Amino acid sequence: MAAAVAALAGSGALLALLYLHPDRDYSLTEAGKVIGASPKVMSTETDRLVMAGLIREARRGQARLIRAETSGPVSRPLTDLLAVTYGPLPVLGNLLSGVAGVEQAYIYGSWAARYLGEPGPVPHDVDVLVVGTANEDDLYDIAREAESRLGREVNVSAISPQYWEAPDPADSFMRHVRERPLVKLE
Repeated sequence: MAAAVAALAGSGALLALLYLHPDRDYSLTEAGKVIGASPKVMSTETDRLVMAGLIREARRGQARLIRAETSGPVSRPLTDLLAVTYGPLPVLGNLLSGVAGVEQAYIYGSWAARYLGEPGPVPHDVDVLVVGTANEDDLYDIAREAESRLGREVNVSAISPQYWEAPDPADSFMRHVRERPLVKLE
């Protein structure tokens, strides 16, 4: 366990990539491009994290493929920690904080459900509801930037504060959003 804790230092971006996309293998080259690390750094970090039991590797020809080690005792707590430090909450919270007209924002749908403990597969997208008067073009730009940082599709819907407070009872979208888990973005 001490080796695993020591291996965490300086490896956050790589661990976040792997643990927040646990259903996927990455080559060292591909992972290095995503997190902005040189081949030498990738090789060194991979060796440390494999030795610590936090990631596993396989070879396909000359390529080293890596992925999160999801069967160990630290997998769930580490995934939770990485989600709140590198995942949709901080990324979207930071991006939306600079947009005029955003009064409130929530993540809903499967990502919110998994984050709040509902079992199921890793979501392939993140659904965001913005309450306010923000410009739709700005929200579109935020969604594309978030996709780039998170490596998954981001869908942003916007509604007025008045509609958030008093939605049409026949609106199935709003009924679904309000009945399912919501995670507020700060």
